[in-house]
Amino acid sequence: MDKIAKVKSISIWIFIIPFVALNVCLILITQFHGLFPNQEHIIHGTIPYIDGQVSISRTARVFPTYLIFKPAMFLTSYLLIKYWLYTKEIILFFNKNYKNIKYILFFGIGSAILLTLHSIFLGIKFDNDLYKLFRRVIMLAFIIFEVVAQAYLVIAYYSFKNDLLKFINQKFLKMKLALVVVLVLVALISIPIVVMPGSKFLKHALEWDYFIGVISFYLLTFFMWKNKN
Repeated sequence: MDKIAKVKSISIWIFIIPFVALNVCLILITQFHGLFPNQEHIIHGTIPYIDGQVSISRTARVFPTYLIFKPAMFLTSYLLIKYWLYTKEIILFFNKNYKNIKYILFFGIGSAILLTLHSIFLGIKFDNDLYKLFRRVIMLAFIIFEVVAQAYLVIAYYSFKNDLLKFINQKFLKMKLALVVVLVLVALISIPIVVMPGSKFLKHALEWDYFIGVISFYLLTFFMWKNKN
């Protein structure tokens, strides 16, 4: 199936593009201070994955880092839409009457749209509490939609796993299942942390690590599908 080859090709870029963009922004804002006309924007040595000293948006919403981050997220959104559309065709090839296909598309494409909205509003200054809440809700909704879509997809693959045996490396399907379970459990455990005031550094570290976890799903997708030969 040519759609499998396309999904395999797209999935690796869905991982690489945001991963590289995110970390390039981090390196620039912490190491190359001369690039930032407003010195209030610079950040000194931090590894936010561990210490949570800074949020993702704080590194990506200022000039010049947003010139890297925004286009990368727009491209990732486009690739996500292509990914979920091709995935739909793969599922229907193996099970033309799969009942949850509409949910997979809704949450998958919905996550791409939410990522685009988040990127559009990132860096736009508007001193209003409702606007700030709106931005947080968009980002939270993106994560929820993405994890739900991933969960539905893994369940779909397991429903006709025997038909997939010659197309996939089973250990990576199991890893995808394990990753989704971890993401769901971490999300549930983190709800009290996220909604309660305080714990800023923990929230930031969680944000960085969770985002990497979400896009790692697509890295596993790349390794799961066997080469066409």
